[in-house]
Parts: sequence; C-alpha cells; structure tokens
Amino acid sequence: MPQLVAAPAAQLPRSLPAWLPFLWSRVLFPGTKRPDSAVRWRSLLLLLVLPGALLYPCLNFHLFEPDEGRYAEIPREMLARGEWVVPCLQGQPYLDKPPLFYWLVMGCYRLFGVNDWSARLVPALAMHLCTFAVYLIGRRSLGERSAFWGALLLSLAPGFISMGRLLVLDGLLTLWVTLASLCAFEAIRGERFRWNWWLAAAVACGLGMLTKGPVTIVLMAMPLCAYRLLTRQSRPVPRSAVLAFIAIVLAVCLPWTVALCSRQPQFFRYFLWDHNVLRYVNGFDHKRPLWFYGPVLLTGLLPGTLLLLPLLRFLFTGDPAVSERRRPELGFMLLAGGWCVAFFSLSDCKLPTYILPSFPPLALALGFYVANSRWRQSRWPAAVGGLTFAGMFVAHLVAVPWYAEYRSPMGRPEEILHYCGDPGTRIVCFARNCDSVAFYLGRDDLRSYHSKHANELIQSLLHHPRTVILCTHRHSLPGLQTVLPPQLRLVEHTPIRLRGIPGVAGWLAGHIDSWMGETPWGLCDVAVIERR
Repeated sequence: MPQLVAAPAAQLPRSLPAWLPFLWSRVLFPGTKRPDSAVRWRSLLLLLVLPGALLYPCLNFHLFEPDEGRYAEIPREMLARGEWVVPCLQGQPYLDKPPLFYWLVMGCYRLFGVNDWSARLVPALAMHLCTFAVYLIGRRSLGERSAFWGALLLSLAPGFISMGRLLVLDGLLTLWVTLASLCAFEAIRGERFRWNWWLAAAVACGLGMLTKGPVTIVLMAMPLCAYRLLTRQSRPVPRSAVLAFIAIVLAVCLPWTVALCSRQPQFFRYFLWDHNVLRYVNGFDHKRPLWFYGPVLLTGLLPGTLLLLPLLRFLFTGDPAVSERRRPELGFMLLAGGWCVAFFSLSDCKLPTYILPSFPPLALALGFYVANSRWRQSRWPAAVGGLTFAGMFVAHLVAVPWYAEYRSPMGRPEEILHYCGDPGTRIVCFARNCDSVAFYLGRDDLRSYHSKHANELIQSLLHHPRTVILCTHRHSLPGLQTVLPPQLRLVEHTPIRLRGIPGVAGWLAGHIDSWMGETPWGLCDVAVIERR
C-alpha cells in the first residue's frame, strides 16, 4: 500500500476535506519528473498503418439491425430529400439525436455513393483519428512512450476498434469527448492557462453536443473539476474563459437547434428532457444491472486488461522508487475513464457502446504503466499484440462479414425481393422498423406500427387492396391473425429462418442461434394481406 510521504506536522492537513488532495498529490501521484514528449515518426507511422489495416479493408458487410440500419437509412433519406435540418426516418421526423453524424454520412454518400461501406467510413475515421489524438496530445502530459503504448493498446482493443467502427454514434462521440478532455486538460495543467487548448476543447465539446447531446459536457467537465480539486496545482480557469467556452458551444449548436425548433417545436423538450434526463433516470429501455460494464470493459480493452493486476500494484505500492514515477497526469486519465464507466453504470439504460469514451484515457493509463515498468523491455507485449492483431484481422475480414450476412434480413435477398422488389408494393413493418431492408431497397415509405397500434394497422389494411407485412417479432404474425376482421385475409406467408450450415461452423452457429434466436435480426415472417 502507498505510504505517507514524510512531511512536517505543520504541513499535514487539519481537516478531513483537506486530506483528499494531500493523499492524491503526496501519496498516490507524487511524481514530478517530466518525460520526453518528442514525436517519433516510426511510432506515428505504426499508428497510421496498424489501425488502418483493421478499420478500412472490410467495411462493406451487411448492416446490423436495428442500430446500423437506422443510422444508414436516416442520412440516405435526408440526402434524397435535400433535407439538412430535420432528420427523417421512413418519411417521419426522427428527433432522438442531433444531426452531425447524419451530415457526415451524407457527405460520404455524396462522395462514394449510398452503400454500407461509405456509411461506416465515418465511425472508422473517427476511431483512427482518436488513436492519433491519444498519441499526439497524450504525449504532452504523459510522455511519448506512454502515449505510444496507450495508442497501440487502444488500436488493438476489440471493444474500441471493432465496436467503434460500427455505424453508431458512440464512435464519433468518443472522438469529440477525447479531444475535449485532453485539450481542456492541456489548458489547465501547465504553469499558465493556455487559451488555444481551451478554445480547441470548446469546439470539440460543441461538436460532441451536435453528435449526441449534453452528455459530452458531463463526461468532460467532471474529471476536470475533480482533478483541480484533488491537485490544487492546476491553473484556475478565468471567468472570461468559461464565458468563451459557453459562447463557442452555443455557436456550434444553436443555429441548427433554432432552425429545428422552428419546424418541430416539440424537439427541445423531447430530446433534452425525455430522451436524456428521463431515459437516464428511469431506464425505460435497455435495462441492465449495475455491474454490466465490468465484463464489457475487461473484454473490450484486451489485451490491455491483462496488465490490470500489475497496474493496481503499481498504483498502490509504497516503494518510493515506484511511487515517484506516478505523476498527477496519470491520475487525470484514471479519473476520466473511471467517471465515464461510473456515470453510465448508474443508469439502468445501458448499451455496450456507451462506455467507448472511457477507452482512450484508460488505454493511456495502461500505456503509462507499460512505459514506466519492466514490461517496456519485455518481448511479451509485442508478442501478445501481434497475436491480437492477427486474430482481429481475421475476425474483421472473414468472421464479422460472414456472420452479418448470416443474420441480416437481407442475407437471403431473393425472399425479400420476391415480395418487396416492386417499388409500387405497399410495405408495412410490424411491430417495429426494419430499416436495413428499407436502406437496401432504397425505400422511404415503409410504415411501422407497434403492437399497441394494431387497430390502426388494421384500419390501414382495410384501405388498401394488398399489403406486404414484415413481421419483426416471432409473435407478431400470430397476434395479428387473431384480430384480423373477415374483410381481410392472409394470402401468402413465408417464415424467414436462418439457413443451416454444415460442419463445425454450423455447430457453432447453432449454439449462437440458441442464445440469440433462429431468425435474422429484426425479421421473422413476411406476410401478404389482401382486402376481400
């Protein structure tokens, strides 16, 4: 355990609140040595090639339902309509998220065409830029070797590279949170307050809010405030800097918010209150236990988490030769990563990708340990890293595309095209959206009805001679049949089931299917209803 640094009695804290900064700065992180921060071009080249090999060669696999289908279809519809203010999904306003992610995907669609590869290019670039930010900015506070090892561990972490490149907002949010946190930390940690870093942090924070809302400020501000309270060595933030920060964030976010509210007045309350505050407090969706992110973090940060126990010994040993290497900047990285995990753990609403912003600071902390321990001279990190890269390369190039096609609603396109290939065919989704089908068909007129709106669905069926229904739950069609009036009849029905696979792959897929279901994601049956 850490030992109290010898200090005159007059310098010992006289109150309980004063003990926290004392223990933090004098016991846990007493180091003052400044490491070498010069950029090494070989390190930069490796961080260009290695993540790039895992991110870019294979981005054109089938979209995962439901999130990837939704986030590919929204910008496709916005681009087709020439709409830059109101996000649209199946022709209806979709007000759950701000538009920056959609705008960037729309830009990729214009440059490279509308396809799943160009859609995933945005999160892939965000993950790659994030590793560069970890190295280039992290080296200033932790040293070049620590930042290099941190960026390298981040590039090999499956929870970061593999999940982050998926077509969800959390990868882009992670880039902005990382930039905002590291830039703001650079602004306050030196001998003087640095305006250039502070203003860069404000821009990144504004872009983060335009990506996913106020969670960006929550993830950035709390570790920064905690660090200032615990160290009492960082530069005070002038009031003018706070006002400038707020002004920049508002300048980035306010024009679109005002334009949207003028057309959709309900957005402000729905997004800020219902979709952020109530969803966090009440957890009406994706409910998970408090410990949910423990396994996610331990597996997602592999192989870095293999160093977890040595890192804990490094942090809490009382050996003076070791403790003098623990610098306050390491403490900030632990605060930033730990706060992100704690914040999302306290909410009942949890998804694995929510804690992606915790990966960069925690990887920097692990990198600091490698650079300041005997592991930097060992061959084991390079060997384990090479094996991890090989495994992830095969998974990205072969396993993930195969499984995405196997489980996709469009994995057997002939069945879908048989019913939905005619652009004039009326298509309805019941009981939730099947957005990847709409994306691949290039349709924005698929209407969706939830189970509680079955009566509305029946009324719409009575007004059309023929309707194709994509049933997205295994009970959807049987439940609908029980309430069909005599004027409507089921004339065709095709169950959509996963294809059998011979050999070991089939055995493995069968075990996965027993856990995740025997149908593609988000599509169980296709039915045709005609009016008599």
